[in-house]
Amino acid sequence: MPAARSQRSRGSSSSAPEASPVPREAWLRLAACTGAAALLQIDGTLITVALPQVGSALSVGAGPLAGVLTAYFVAYALALFPGGRLVDRLGSRQLALTGLGAFAAGALVGALAPSFEVLIGSRVLQGVGAGLVSPAALAGAVSAFPPERRGAALGIWGAGSGVANLIGPLLGGILTVAFGWRANWWALLPLSVAAAVAIWAVVPRTVRVDESPQLGGLRQRAVAAATLVATLTFTILIGTFFLAQQYLQEVQGLSALGAGSTLMFVAVLVAVAAPLAGRLADARGERLPALLGFAGAGLGLAVLGLGAVPLGGASALPLLGLVGLGLGLLFAPTSRAALNAVAESRHGRVSSVLSLGRLLGAAAGAGLAGVALAPGVTTANVRAALLAGAALCLVAGLPGAMALGTGSRSRSGAEPAPIG
Repeated sequence: MPAARSQRSRGSSSSAPEASPVPREAWLRLAACTGAAALLQIDGTLITVALPQVGSALSVGAGPLAGVLTAYFVAYALALFPGGRLVDRLGSRQLALTGLGAFAAGALVGALAPSFEVLIGSRVLQGVGAGLVSPAALAGAVSAFPPERRGAALGIWGAGSGVANLIGPLLGGILTVAFGWRANWWALLPLSVAAAVAIWAVVPRTVRVDESPQLGGLRQRAVAAATLVATLTFTILIGTFFLAQQYLQEVQGLSALGAGSTLMFVAVLVAVAAPLAGRLADARGERLPALLGFAGAGLGLAVLGLGAVPLGGASALPLLGLVGLGLGLLFAPTSRAALNAVAESRHGRVSSVLSLGRLLGAAAGAGLAGVALAPGVTTANVRAALLAGAALCLVAGLPGAMALGTGSRSRSGAEPAPIG
């Protein structure tokens, strides 16, 4: 065996002389948990598509209508930390099933809602359910994988999120046009049941007692670095999508469907890059794919922002594709670095921290993009915002990527002594 392969790669949480075998049950567990997480992704886009018809049906203006999304995300965020701790105490299976039950109950109330106030209440219940499902699904997805193979699993996880973001708008548009806005809430019921059945069938009922020492400073920094990268990833992702949607519709005159179709190209590349990044992280450590991801996304945004190509022409697609590929490279290394830095008895809590970082990043991306376009949706303002995104990749993203892998656990999964 070549000597280079027997050495631990810089920034990696594993040495990779040979891959540990992965049992069939691990892949089944990954598929079930990825499906549950994808349901949460589908919900956001599915409901967003239906909002204009909701406003017309319930006589609600565009401003208050945003509360349908806000109520869900606030409840989601508030439930994450207790959800993560409960995952570590009660197990992924029980929390995922409980969360899916609450999520489905909220969808049922929303489908039958006689008023806007009841609809808002239903979204709060769904958000609480999502806050329980999210850390349980991520912890359960990797629970049967050895630490040095988790990158491949998390790459599939990231691809599942990308596919969900493609399915959501398409399914939501079809249901809204064909059956009305309530059909979008009804559709979440069988999807929730299917996710719950899959979790019940393949995720074991296990409870781990937390006998690990408190996190040392080095491992705390590893989790913090991964959370920073997760937050930056979603800030750039959501901000870029918001800018592109506004520009393509307001300046280029495309319909919502036309603009969405253009951005599907980016979402596909995110889904394609995620599994590749996972395998690369397993082989070379988390830093390399993360550095490539921020560099690629930053380069694409910078060239678009500098005006080297027209924003609305076909020549912009390769650069948008580079942004998509770059962002897709960031999903798996982020989660792998954080989860491999701690014992499995803490995976629920770490998963909740990562999920909160992503939610905050999404909110920041939308908010910052909105501020940039407040003076008007013009080519100049969009280019300036894209340059700001490129600067964020280079100034904050690259240093954050360099910190990934610090404090990770050994290949054998043994808990190291506390540091700091």
